[in-house]
Amino acid sequence: MKKKLFVGFKGKNNSSSMLVSSISSEHFLLTNSFEGVRKDIDELFEDYDEVYLFGADKNLSDSFRIERLAEKGGKRLKSKLDLEKVKEQFASFMIKAEILNTPTKYLCNDAYWYLLEKYKGNAVLIHIPTVKNFKEEWISDVKKAIKSASK
Repeated sequence: MKKKLFVGFKGKNNSSSMLVSSISSEHFLLTNSFEGVRKDIDELFEDYDEVYLFGADKNLSDSFRIERLAEKGGKRLKSKLDLEKVKEQFASFMIKAEILNTPTKYLCNDAYWYLLEKYKGNAVLIHIPTVKNFKEEWISDVKKAIKSASK
C-alpha cells in the first residue's frame, strides 16, 4: 500500500487544516509564510509515495481545483500523479473538480514547488473552498476518493 501524506496550512479557520486533520493521522500543517513553508518541508521525512497538499481559495465555492504545475524562477515542475484519476474519483463522490495547467502565484505555489522537488513529482496541490463554503461531507468523500485514486 502506498504511503500518503496529507498537507494543509496552519490556522483554526483554515479549511485545508480542518480537512487534512480529519482525514488522516499522516498529516502535516505548514506555516503560513514563505520562509516557514520551506523550513517545514525541509523537515519532512522523505519516505512518502504520494503527497496531497490542500490549500484554501476564496474564489472557490462549490468545487475543487487540482493544480498540475508549480513554477519558481521561470522553471516549472509537474505532478507525476494521475490527476485525471483523482478528478474522476472526486466526481464519483459528487465533488466537482477541474485540472488547471497554469501555476498559481502565491504561498500554495511555493509549497507545491518544494513538495514536487522533494518527492520527485509525486505530489499534487488541490485547492478547496474556504471555511465559509466548505461542506462537512467532503471530509469523508475526499478520504474515500483519494484512497480509490491511488490504487
